[in-house]
Amino acid sequence: MGTKNELTIREVSKRSGLPTSTLRYYEEKGLIKSIGRQGITRVFKANIIEQLSLIALARYAGFALEEIAAMFSPSGKPTIDRQQLLEKAELLEKKIRQLQSMSDGLRHVANCPENNQLDCPKFQALVSEAARRQLLEDKQSRFK
Repeated sequence: MGTKNELTIREVSKRSGLPTSTLRYYEEKGLIKSIGRQGITRVFKANIIEQLSLIALARYAGFALEEIAAMFSPSGKPTIDRQQLLEKAELLEKKIRQLQSMSDGLRHVANCPENNQLDCPKFQALVSEAARRQLLEDKQSRFK
């Protein structure tokens, strides 16, 4: 068992709720860093729990693991780029608008008075917009 300032990987797993395999993966990807070993067991600083909470928040916000790794200095302290946060917020707001539009369209089609939804002009517009967006996303993904 680790000291008060140290936690074994098992203790980190228990406190964070993350499997040890995820902790090893995060370490491999550079998101977290162990401070050594007790025999074959990885040992972490106790503040790793706070760092894992920040990682969870960033993942929930849609950041890629590589982006999250860049948010931490080698000591594990967050070095958050405010501009990057603003850009992510803009992307999330755009996605929210897209999802709201899709939800509104689906509700309209579900309640459409047309006997056949394919005859509904709003449904036709929804299908066309979805196809256009998918083509655009496909083109953009080819150039990444």
